[in-house]
Amino acid sequence: MTKKIFSVIFFCGIFYCTTAQQTREELEQQRTQLKKDIEETEKQLNANKAKTKENLLQWKLINNKVELQDKVIDNINKDVRLLDNNIYTIQKDINRYNRLLDTMKAEYAKSMVYTYKNRGNYEFLNFIFSANSFNDAIRRIAYLKSYRNYQAIQGQNILRTQELRKNRIADLTGSKKEKNTVMKEQNKALAALETQKKEQDRVLNVLKKEGKTMNNQIAAKKKQMQKVSNAIAAAIKKAQQEAIAKAAAEERRRKEAEKKEIAKNNTSDIVKNTNTNTNTNTKSVTTAPKTAPAKKAESILLNADNMALNTNFEKNRGSLPWPVDKGYVLMHFGHNKLPSGADMTLTNVTIACEIGSSVKAVFDGTVSYITDTENGAIIVIQHGKYFTAYNFLTSVSVTVGQTIKTGQVLGKAAANIDGVGAVDFSLSSDKSELNPEHWLRRK
Repeated sequence: MTKKIFSVIFFCGIFYCTTAQQTREELEQQRTQLKKDIEETEKQLNANKAKTKENLLQWKLINNKVELQDKVIDNINKDVRLLDNNIYTIQKDINRYNRLLDTMKAEYAKSMVYTYKNRGNYEFLNFIFSANSFNDAIRRIAYLKSYRNYQAIQGQNILRTQELRKNRIADLTGSKKEKNTVMKEQNKALAALETQKKEQDRVLNVLKKEGKTMNNQIAAKKKQMQKVSNAIAAAIKKAQQEAIAKAAAEERRRKEAEKKEIAKNNTSDIVKNTNTNTNTNTKSVTTAPKTAPAKKAESILLNADNMALNTNFEKNRGSLPWPVDKGYVLMHFGHNKLPSGADMTLTNVTIACEIGSSVKAVFDGTVSYITDTENGAIIVIQHGKYFTAYNFLTSVSVTVGQTIKTGQVLGKAAANIDGVGAVDFSLSSDKSELNPEHWLRRK
């Protein structure tokens, strides 16, 4: 029984330690990645500070840094709780080993006292010869042998249990040291978070004081969004008109072909009837075979040329590349809360990046529309019934009607009102505006 208890305790302890260690390693990996993200955000923040005054990008970057720091602290708290649980479990194991050792030592002491009292040959022989039968004597001899083996096993179990307790005590010391290290890291993270929140509040107060300027920027942003919407609408209208004209031309060609086929068949029938019925004036008129009406396409923009492209575009939902290699989402599609307290609804995603960064096509398509504004060029690309628009561009390197490939450079990122490099990326179907972030791959 003692051996079974010992085995269960031993293997449970090993399993718990292995599981806990794996979880801690995962937390450490997450914490390392979060620290890298904080460092990258800090670089962007310092670069922005060197170029411009307090602006929306700076506020967004500080918010992001604070959020990342919160995640680091939450990660550390989980690590501390895990270490506390580990310490608690180790202490329970040590207490269990202590109780088990007390029991085993007491039993071993009793057996040794009994052995000592019966150590003479007389007592040994007397125990055997006092048996009622020969078989009983054999059983008594076997009992004495097993008793001696039991004593030896007891002694071994005591030594092994003492060794295990020693190891768990070492584990306890190590866990306490690890906790102290993590606690120091937690204090540093909390101090960094406090500093970052102060900077966050400072920038927020500056931007709130510039409420009038912010309102002017909102008005300018809305005006620019309207220009993009107009450009997309113009591109869709142009594509629809071209599709209608193409469909009408194809219909005319089909009818002309049918007429020629009917005329050809009628001529053949007249000649045949003339040869076989020379005494009659009967005429036979042949009509073209009726064809089943073509299935109506879900969009007038879809045809045999772009159906596959449209399907591939839809299959890549959630995995499209971002239009810039290194960028930061400044404002999201839909509702955005500004530091001034104002609300703003966007029909695009605004991506902050280095001025002059290459802006690339997110998928194969055809350049449908290009227009220039005071804030930079707007390029619209058609992908079947879908359209992507790229706003705030300079050095445009494509032309209307040009076929392009995924990742092809369209132009360079221009500076926005705050003097920060930015690109507005929009995505629409021929019927509605779509959230671009649902189509782009997750960063």
